Amino acid sequence: MKAMILAAGLGQRMRPLTDHLPKPLLPVAGKPLLQYHLENLQAAGIRELVINLAYLGDQIRQFVGDGSRWGLNVAYSEESEPLETGGGLLYALPLLGEQPILLINGDVWSDIAIAELSSRVPEEASAGHLVLVPNPSFHPAGDFFLPQDGALITPQGVAERRFTFAGISIISPSLIANYPQRRRKFPLVEVLRLAIEQGQLTGEVYRGGWSDVGTPERLQQLESALQAQSRGQDSILKS
Repeated sequence: MKAMILAAGLGQRMRPLTDHLPKPLLPVAGKPLLQYHLENLQAAGIRELVINLAYLGDQIRQFVGDGSRWGLNVAYSEESEPLETGGGLLYALPLLGEQPILLINGDVWSDIAIAELSSRVPEEASAGHLVLVPNPSFHPAGDFFLPQDGALITPQGVAERRFTFAGISIISPSLIANYPQRRRKFPLVEVLRLAIEQGQLTGEVYRGGWSDVGTPERLQQLESALQAQSRGQDSILKS
């Protein structure tokens, strides 16, 4: 299975930290956020990786190189400007092939076992399988309804079964290629909502360590949690 890391964003909410450094390279507990993803992919046995680049992308290319440091073979999808998550995927399709890929937002952190995730995708996941998390305090309304783990994600449901998209998924490239409203720039969430209406996406709730590193405050929270973990304290971030 190939993987793709979305790393082309401007990181506007992280400024001034991202004035001269792309968000995926922000240091967390002694190493760049992106490095956690690279190490997790290596541990899962994934070897083929695509990273999209735009804002300060040369710094990411310089850090990752060809990926051999992590046992990876890395290809880059270079955007002249950030194309948003859906547009970035569309632009990268020639590098992705036709088989389902592991898709990871470059600005999240999680200790989820990727190898186990790929083995749990139900047959009903005709277009993809999303990892969801309990709603964090900064996003209490959540994103999608999931009746039970492994089931189809539904447009409607009970409030207790509404969860937040973790920015980690297994997606079929055809989901983007066949999206009727695809254009140069568009968000992936549009595509996901249509696929959910058509009963094409399954999901599971991950209750382990996860963080959306969207603000300097959340970056500091993750830093503190990982530092505490390294000291043997049970402080891993959970939603």
